[in-house]
Amino acid sequence: METRKVQVTGGSTYTVSLPKEWATAHDIGAGSTVEFYPEEDALLLTPRTEEEHTEGTLDVSNLSGDELTRAVMTMYVSGFDVIALESGRISSDQRRAIRAATQSLVGLEVLEETGDRVVIRDLLDSSELSIHNAVTRMGLIAESMLADAVSALTADDDDLANDVIERDDDVDRLYMMVSRIFRATLRNPKAAEELGLPREVCFDYHSSARQLERIADHATKIAHLSLNLGELPDDVVTALEELHGDTAAVIDTATEALFEDDSDEATRLGNDARGSILAIDEHARSIDELLRELDPREAQQLGLIVDSLSRSADYGGNIAETALQKAAPTP
Repeated sequence: METRKVQVTGGSTYTVSLPKEWATAHDIGAGSTVEFYPEEDALLLTPRTEEEHTEGTLDVSNLSGDELTRAVMTMYVSGFDVIALESGRISSDQRRAIRAATQSLVGLEVLEETGDRVVIRDLLDSSELSIHNAVTRMGLIAESMLADAVSALTADDDDLANDVIERDDDVDRLYMMVSRIFRATLRNPKAAEELGLPREVCFDYHSSARQLERIADHATKIAHLSLNLGELPDDVVTALEELHGDTAAVIDTATEALFEDDSDEATRLGNDARGSILAIDEHARSIDELLRELDPREAQQLGLIVDSLSRSADYGGNIAETALQKAAPTP
């Protein structure tokens, strides 16, 4: 840390000098322009740079399948606008993995493809993206997935179960985009300014998006398990539907608290959601007792479904906790 004294020039202008080592490292000299971004009690300073795409190159010679797909996703989330994947020879399997990664991410398209190189570019204008809208959309999809997964289970509807499984890709795609936006706000205060949100709020949205992504994963798990189960006893169906209703109420109230601008109302909603978790845990345990009377294999799979609903409520509680922190007074 270095300190500087504020001076007054011209009688009304405050000036402060820049550390020479920092200025030199960022090619700042006489006549250079820097940018200031107010953030609560802080003032962030960055060099002004020309708008240009951030390019990254990755050697994929030793990558294939899921490893290659994850590598592309990692570079996307890290904020690269242009991703060049290079190898002595890119195999057909590698190309399929690259296409799979491209199709699973928002805004990516293949621009160039040769025998030893594939170039992918993000075609979206980052200033037009909304982390608020993305998280809102994630919440709607995740909640509908959970509801439909339970409906598929209780109605023995395999088509609906498969539809739930397919929708998980939509939630994953949105989560990757939220992560990319959030990391951009950490690197560059201008990104947060373009979003019109403080970086702390971006963190809250990213944290909540992670919880919604996990809820969608549990909905997918329930859908998969439902494919192996047939018609259920009426008392079990009623118990599972009631447990889902309680869980959905927690998630819905928690997300409402997250997006509520009035801090008092957000606090009330957040506390309501958190306060419901204990009752859901007790409800889940009572269902476990009910399942003891069933066939052991069926009871085991239904027990996993009860656990997924209970965990989904816990994730909703985590969103509520984030909402409470977001609504709390800042120091």
